[in-house]
Amino acid sequence: MNKIFKYISLTTIALCLSLTLHAQQGKVNVDQDSDIDKLIEYKKDIKTTKVYRIQVYQNVDPDKAEREKSNFLNLYNEWPVEIVWNTPNYKVWVGNFATRLEADRAMAKIKKEYMNAIIFQPKLDNK
Repeated sequence: MNKIFKYISLTTIALCLSLTLHAQQGKVNVDQDSDIDKLIEYKKDIKTTKVYRIQVYQNVDPDKAEREKSNFLNLYNEWPVEIVWNTPNYKVWVGNFATRLEADRAMAKIKKEYMNAIIFQPKLDNK
């Protein structure tokens, strides 16, 4: 009796497995408006990503800001640096960090020389 029960059980399991291994295959066709492709391309062009930067210096004198930019580049040349005029100050901005973590790591190095440095997210121009 035990042998017959085991044989039936194994046969049933084998039959179930063979049925599940033969899955159906199909083809999916997506019919969508052509404007969707245009919108996707348009969205790629729009800069909606958050960007973090570090401000290391600000002053009303553009020459001092330029000197500070040069000083920064002598100390750290691994990030892009730019001078931005924001009424009434010229500001030295560093980096173009995609994540806050990336900006924090850079800030840990920069704080050794620039104690007043701050991390911020600049407002994006809507052109």
